[in-house]
Amino acid sequence: MNDFIKDAWDNQADKYRESHWASWGDSYAISLEIDNITKYIKTGDVVLDAGCANGYSTFEQLKRNKIRIYGIDFSERMINYANTGKNDSQLGDQIDFNVGDIRSINFEDDFFDLTYTTRVLINLPHWEDQLKGISECLRVTKKGGIVILSEAFWEPLVLLNSLRSLKNLPLLFEHDFNRYLKKDKLEKFLKDSNLSYEINDFSSIYYLGSRFLRELVTKVEDYPGYTNPINEVFYNIEKEYSGGGFGIQQAYIIYK
Repeated sequence: MNDFIKDAWDNQADKYRESHWASWGDSYAISLEIDNITKYIKTGDVVLDAGCANGYSTFEQLKRNKIRIYGIDFSERMINYANTGKNDSQLGDQIDFNVGDIRSINFEDDFFDLTYTTRVLINLPHWEDQLKGISECLRVTKKGGIVILSEAFWEPLVLLNSLRSLKNLPLLFEHDFNRYLKKDKLEKFLKDSNLSYEINDFSSIYYLGSRFLRELVTKVEDYPGYTNPINEVFYNIEKEYSGGGFGIQQAYIIYK
C-alpha cells in the first residue's frame, strides 16, 4: 500500500481514536453497513473483519451476535485503539485484533465461516491489489461460507453524479486515497471463478436523500459535514425501502 494511504489512516486513528469518525464520519451509513452484514452472521460463526480500522464495527457485530470475531488492519495505530477498546470492554475473550494486510492474510485456508470488508478494498490503489485482497478473503473462508464485500462502487457514483449534474450541483468524487471498485471487473472475476453471489443495494434511498435531495431542499451550508437532519430522515426510510442503484455503498454477498 502506498505510504500516503497508510499515513492518512494512521492520522485518522490518532485524531479520532475509538470513534466511528476514525473510519468515516457518516454514522448513518456505517449503521446501514453493520445492519446489512449482521443479517448473514449465524450464532457460533467464526468471523473475520478484514480491515477493521479501530474496531468500531467489529464490536458492534460482537454485541449483536454470539460469535468469535477477528479483526485485522494495515494501520498499527488503528489496531492499537482497537485493542484499547477491547481492554475496556467485557468482550475480550471473544475478539482478537492484529496488524495485517488484506493482500496476504495471516490465517490458514478455510478458517472462517464468514469474512467481510467495509470500505477496505477501495484503499488499494490498483485492481490487481484489490483482486489479491478478494482472493485472500475467499481463501481463508470455509467451503460453504460467505464473503461480504461491502465497498464503494464506481458505477453508482456515476449514476448519482448524473442526477447532480441535471441540477448543476458539484460532482462527487473519490478521495485521493480511494479507488472505487468497478462492478464489471468484480462480476467478471466472480463468474470466471464459478462463484455464486448476490448484490445488496442497501443504501440507495439514503444516498439519494443525503447526497442529492438534501441540497435541493435545505441550505447545505447551515449543516457542515454529516449534521444535516435530513440524513436521519432518509436513513429511517432506507431501513424499510431501498433499490435503484444510487447507493455508492453496496455489498456483494459471495457464496463459496
